[in-house]
Amino acid sequence: MLRIPADEARIAGRWRRGAGAPVPTVDPATGRVLTTVHAVTVEEVAEAAEAAARAAADPRWRELPPHRRAELLHRVARLIDEAADELAALQTADTGKTLAETRALVASAAGTFRYTAAALETAEESITPARGDYVTMSAYEPIGVVGAINPWNSPVASDAQKLAPALAGGNAALLKPAEWTPLVSLALGRLIGRALDELGLPGALLSVLPGRGSVVGDAIVRDPRVGKVTFTGGTATGRTIAHAAAEKLMPLSLELGGKSPTVVLADADVEQALAGVMFGVFSSSGQSCVAGSRLFVARELYAEFVGELVERARALRVGPGTAPDTQVAPLVHHDHRDAVAARVDLAREEGGRVLCGGAAPDGAAYRDGAYYLPTVVEGLPNSSRTCQEEIFGPVLVALPFDDEEDLVAQANDSVYGLACGIWTRDHRAAWRIARRIEAGTVWINTYKQFSISTPFGGMKDSGLGREKGRDGIRAHQRQKSLYWGTAETPLPWAN
Repeated sequence: MLRIPADEARIAGRWRRGAGAPVPTVDPATGRVLTTVHAVTVEEVAEAAEAAARAAADPRWRELPPHRRAELLHRVARLIDEAADELAALQTADTGKTLAETRALVASAAGTFRYTAAALETAEESITPARGDYVTMSAYEPIGVVGAINPWNSPVASDAQKLAPALAGGNAALLKPAEWTPLVSLALGRLIGRALDELGLPGALLSVLPGRGSVVGDAIVRDPRVGKVTFTGGTATGRTIAHAAAEKLMPLSLELGGKSPTVVLADADVEQALAGVMFGVFSSSGQSCVAGSRLFVARELYAEFVGELVERARALRVGPGTAPDTQVAPLVHHDHRDAVAARVDLAREEGGRVLCGGAAPDGAAYRDGAYYLPTVVEGLPNSSRTCQEEIFGPVLVALPFDDEEDLVAQANDSVYGLACGIWTRDHRAAWRIARRIEAGTVWINTYKQFSISTPFGGMKDSGLGREKGRDGIRAHQRQKSLYWGTAETPLPWAN
């Protein structure tokens, strides 16, 4: 029997019901209300921020050596491993994702805490080259309070990618889960709270604050005690956060939207490319910032490739995330399903031909869920809204290209620059194109493979800064330079 977290937020290290409006959380596969979570108020955000600032300054935490902070992260990783089945089931119920995917995301979350602990244990400060009678050192110190605002598509993995480096850097954290999917974030908060208690550390080092982004997220961003914000979500919201951060002269990390190109050259391994393109856009039901939603195929291969792709897309198994054979699960919410459907209607209005999908599936099994069929559209120019705007669903738009110059021009003709996939046997062409494409991550003969050790982020409207990697910890710290004078005589200026 799946245990649903109690209707409580973690405010200033204590669990209690938020004083804000009730927000029902819905199982996307059935439309059934799982539970109701009460949002926190602006006043409760301020309470959490004040307590977080005190906790960050508490000697029990601020003076803790890095290897002891790493002990906390290792303990959290073990607790995640122990609760893996429950966390995966909870995230499937809350987001609709397949159990295969949520199990992988939970394992990723544990791995993130474990990797960050190892990186913290081996992180070094440096003695920089002296240019006079002094020794110079570069040291790193906590920012204080970090606000972490996450989307609904992969909460447990996204939470870990923000909380692990924030805590490793010696900070306190205010986590704002997405309004639609707060349950696994609250469950993770209980595990981290348990680890803090077991180690005798201040509980207010973590608050989990559910509610609307325009209320709770905005309050976190604008609170004067918050010294950095990390945000994953839409570009419009990212711009709003950036404006507020500019007023505070506050650093921030933004991982925003994408309209990522996948490229199939004429010499590609067709079987490998077909599988990779489909995985890139239809896994997670297309609800991924890096989804390969613009497909560019060499013109001489285009008709054959797209024809086979459409046949395989029609054969994908659509169903609930709990079914072991499901390949395309429901979208996260009925409102989002309707928004995706409206985008496909726009594609038709723009003159696009819907080759498969383009509707919710028929049948009683799908009636109450937020399902949408895998969809392939062609016949649109790259300048169309369908090709330029993020849809965030199982919708692929296919376009031919004539040569490398045409490909690069079309692929880069986008406000986004998050990811790209290239399918080819020609390593020289792969290298050239990968270096010319404006994207933070380029996959060659693979797609949507991630490593916590490898920095991730976007260009252009896809964001600012990088997460992951060893430098992910340093991004949550302030750098300080120290000068140690070694001269025996006074400074000469007064002589």
